[in-house]
Amino acid sequence: MSHVGVPRGTVRKRRSLALLTTGVLTIPVLAGCSSGGEETARGVPQDIAPAARETVADGSTANWAVDALPATFNAFQADADSATTRITGALLPTLFPMDRTGQPKLNPDYLESAKVIEREPRQVVLYKLNQQAVWSDGREIGAPDFVAQWRALRGKDSAFWTARNSGYERIEKIERGADDLQVRVTFSKPYADWRSLFSPLYPKEITGSPDAFNDGARTTLKTTAGPFVLKSMSKSKGTVTLARNPRWWGDKAKLDTLVFRAVAAKDRTQALTDGTVDIADIDPATADRITLARRDRGSNGQPLNHGPGAEITPAQALRSWAQAHGSDEDAAEIAQAAREKNRKAVVAYATEQKALRDFAVRKSLEPAYTQLALNGESGPLADDRVRRAVARALDRQELAQAVLGPLGLPAKPLGSHLALAGQPGYKDGSGALGEQNTKEAQALLADAGWTRGGAAEPPKDTKAGSEAEKKGGKDGEEDKDAKTEKSEKDGKKAEEDSTEDSADSAAERKKADQDSEDSAASRDEGLYIVGDDNKPGAPAPATVGSASAVHVLAPARTAAAQGTVLLRQAGVLGEGGAVAATDKQPGGAAGAYAPVGTAAPAPAAAKGQLGKDGKTLTLRFVLPSGPGSQSLRSVGDKIAAMLEKIGVGTEITKVPDESYFKDHIASGAYDLALYSWPATAYPATDGRPIYAKPEPATDGSLLVEQNYTRVGTDHIDQLFDKAAAELDEKAARELMKQADARIWAAAGSIPLFQRPQLVAVDKKLGNVGAFGFAAPRYQDIGFKNRQAAGSPADRKK
Repeated sequence: MSHVGVPRGTVRKRRSLALLTTGVLTIPVLAGCSSGGEETARGVPQDIAPAARETVADGSTANWAVDALPATFNAFQADADSATTRITGALLPTLFPMDRTGQPKLNPDYLESAKVIEREPRQVVLYKLNQQAVWSDGREIGAPDFVAQWRALRGKDSAFWTARNSGYERIEKIERGADDLQVRVTFSKPYADWRSLFSPLYPKEITGSPDAFNDGARTTLKTTAGPFVLKSMSKSKGTVTLARNPRWWGDKAKLDTLVFRAVAAKDRTQALTDGTVDIADIDPATADRITLARRDRGSNGQPLNHGPGAEITPAQALRSWAQAHGSDEDAAEIAQAAREKNRKAVVAYATEQKALRDFAVRKSLEPAYTQLALNGESGPLADDRVRRAVARALDRQELAQAVLGPLGLPAKPLGSHLALAGQPGYKDGSGALGEQNTKEAQALLADAGWTRGGAAEPPKDTKAGSEAEKKGGKDGEEDKDAKTEKSEKDGKKAEEDSTEDSADSAAERKKADQDSEDSAASRDEGLYIVGDDNKPGAPAPATVGSASAVHVLAPARTAAAQGTVLLRQAGVLGEGGAVAATDKQPGGAAGAYAPVGTAAPAPAAAKGQLGKDGKTLTLRFVLPSGPGSQSLRSVGDKIAAMLEKIGVGTEITKVPDESYFKDHIASGAYDLALYSWPATAYPATDGRPIYAKPEPATDGSLLVEQNYTRVGTDHIDQLFDKAAAELDEKAARELMKQADARIWAAAGSIPLFQRPQLVAVDKKLGNVGAFGFAAPRYQDIGFKNRQAAGSPADRKK
């Protein structure tokens, strides 16, 4: 028996699993009534061309582009990816899918009801199953399936190679209720996010044995319980084909067949034009081409003022004609070849544009956000004053406008680490950090000892700042104990000052402009910690024989399920979630060197740059170089220009997408970076590992879970723990708001904007597109007005 792709022993029980769904890359919200002071920021509505079922034709096939074939069909394994999530959503029960507001909503296809029926002495949840709910082999869905999944995921049996056990380890027992359709779950400790459990729910045939769980479910799912069943997977064709489930008891699936096709981001436009796919996530450039194609309808198929040759002026065209027909035979031959090449390009482009007219661009905001991560492990950013200065230099509104404005989407900076606009519980907590203020940022840097003439001064063997460098230690190493104590004081003091996220007055900043309101506000800068899904190819979480090594634990529920959607821009982790840290070279901040095979970045401009002890204040800014990351690189350039205004230099290094996350973010080889986290409905559970305080392991390595900025406090951890155990949803939200204020104050990461979601969809398809928060209803997707036979997918047949 070969155990493919998932190493043993990758799961460590989290000390606390209380986190509400938050989105991120991860910040969804609890359901229930709003609390006082909560903002009712409206989210962007989904764009799916809604159509009543009676207007959608029965039959036909739709092709849906995914980044790659799923590494596994087991969503609880470390290498589960976005394709796993997309496909299993059509095959398996999800008891509480997210609705369009980012809240978990009971799914009546599987449940008649589910609620907490007892709180003392133990929390008890009673599930009443839909009487018609059966697996595709005809067996009733029932308590044995719940029990088998609990035993596989609770973390007590290392034979099951699981990526996470959040919540399952709190279950004390599962029993049959009054009849076979009732499942009674008793918890040993209160668990607010109980709705996150048993989704997806696998049959006992898969979760009942390690062999079936570890290997059997990787490549096939023989027994399912959704509107579709798994028909086949072809690696040679790059397709996963689903067929209508004949035993499905709910609304009959409109499509006969749903095909998920692996298409790389760079090939999406071609796949749309040749009819290979009907649905595909796209970049702004492809969206522009579709918009132009529809605008040019009626122009005899000729693109208007765009495409190959559009930039050629009449004078240039006349000169080209003259050269092609001139007496100089050599010049004429060259000119004729160039004109023929351009003619072919124009024809090909026009043909593509004609095909793109069959598509519409569905757009919304993705349930994910992009943030600037500041690595606080060592170097200048180990000093929280420098992190706050960097944060106060950013014009977040300008950055949001640059990305979202041209797409016609609301361009408002994100104000929370733990909820997105539109989710109940969202509140802008950025006041704990303060607005953009150049003078305040400069004052913070001056207080930390960074001055205009500092680069010319001889080194001093003295400490400076709240998180000073160790005497006689390596450059860039910090006094972690002092840093931790300092951060704790900051968080506690901030909470005392205001429960409305005004986490002001950090103890170590008593020297810095206490009379300035801007200075006070700047003390509340944001800790934001982000991560992504694990993928094959990196070492397992074995001992990394160095104190500077890190153990990156497997991702939380939502990150594991949704994070790889974002890996188009971020790269991947290893299958075990563990990444050995790149050795730090002396003489600079963590990551201030180019990896092997990468050209060293050009020195930052010294003009006006701050320095201290003979060193300039230069931060290494790592960005992905792939074709789908143009927007991130543009944002990075803008941030670098903003930092230059306060005397902070940046060395921008662009690295391949496949190594961006694994070799830089997860290993800590960076000072500044841009990456995203998916949204979640359970921030207390899913957010805790993202913001958990890093801890030393017994082997001398650093356990960072998913906290890749290495910035955290005990107080933040405690707030997450309390929220996870708080069954009153209003009280739990208040605890999450307090945690968000502390996270802002720690200044490890700065949320910038919610990511745009652009999806090209055959214009005849209904009930599919940019879903926003909501999970798709696969049974409702189909071709409208009985025009299925005219779809690009069917024309391809």
